[in-house]
Amino acid sequence: MKLGAQYGYWTKNPQLDIIPTAVEAEKLGYDSLWTGESYSSDAFTPLAWVGAHTETIKLITGIAQLGARTPASLAMQAMTLDGLSGGRFCLGIGVSGPQVIEGWYGQPFGKPLTRTRETISILREIWERENPVVSEGSFFPLPYPREAPHSWGLGKPLKLITQPLRSNIPILLGAEGPKNIALAFELCQGWIPLYFSPERPDIFDISKYAIPPDFEIAVNVNVNICDDVEEGLLLQKAILAFYIGGMGAHERNFHTELMGRMGYEREAKNIQELFLSGKRNEAILAVPSAFADEISLVGPKERIEEKLTLWEDSPVTTLIVGANNLETLRSMAELTL
Repeated sequence: MKLGAQYGYWTKNPQLDIIPTAVEAEKLGYDSLWTGESYSSDAFTPLAWVGAHTETIKLITGIAQLGARTPASLAMQAMTLDGLSGGRFCLGIGVSGPQVIEGWYGQPFGKPLTRTRETISILREIWERENPVVSEGSFFPLPYPREAPHSWGLGKPLKLITQPLRSNIPILLGAEGPKNIALAFELCQGWIPLYFSPERPDIFDISKYAIPPDFEIAVNVNVNICDDVEEGLLLQKAILAFYIGGMGAHERNFHTELMGRMGYEREAKNIQELFLSGKRNEAILAVPSAFADEISLVGPKERIEEKLTLWEDSPVTTLIVGANNLETLRSMAELTL
């Protein structure tokens, strides 16, 4: 079992402790450092900052939002960061959700699977540099069609100028729905589940996929070393209430739907109703302790060590631990590595 450290993205204020955190994680034997993005800090810049101050730790976007960049821009950023870091970069991508993609980036969210498939195909073609890139996809036609709105009709197929350090930069897909998860196993080198229960790994039924030995399944796990389990779960419940209640529209919230598929459909809908009606504290308390506990590591060290055996026996290859507490990072390294 490998460990990753999750830096995430900035919330209210810039977080400037990423360098000492990354250096410490690397010394402790962590395999990777992860960043995310929403509509605050981007996923790539902090990794470039870290890459200049570390030597071995992998640098992974977890995740970069597909609606934020064209495939060509994404390919350039990934190729550049991989080259600067000596081949330590992995590209974690995901579709995000319609509220952010349409509300923040001003891009349509329709047909996210098609958008993902097109993006991955173009990324690979750009990095391989065998021919000038041509794509006839509906989302990212290359060159831009002569007859399309506002086109000058002067675009021509181009090939990446630079020979990438690696033409096979690993791509990991953040995926929640069954079709998107299948896409991760079909086209990518890794899958980033949002929630995963080592007690019930059969929920996702990944046994039907042909899984290469180096395929990554990397899961963000909230770790809280404390004496009182129920009290310690409150932080996990607050995060769950925010995602299930507020990170999506009432009509369509992928996180709410995922919790439902994991056996808590009634509870998920109740959390969403409470959160959207302004009853946030009630929404937090409505999160079942059993659900919060099975997807996290909370309690005394002895309890966490015991629960880690379930993760080690699961298909998960990397546990991604929040990097906001160095003592937690050290304790997890002691228990796991």
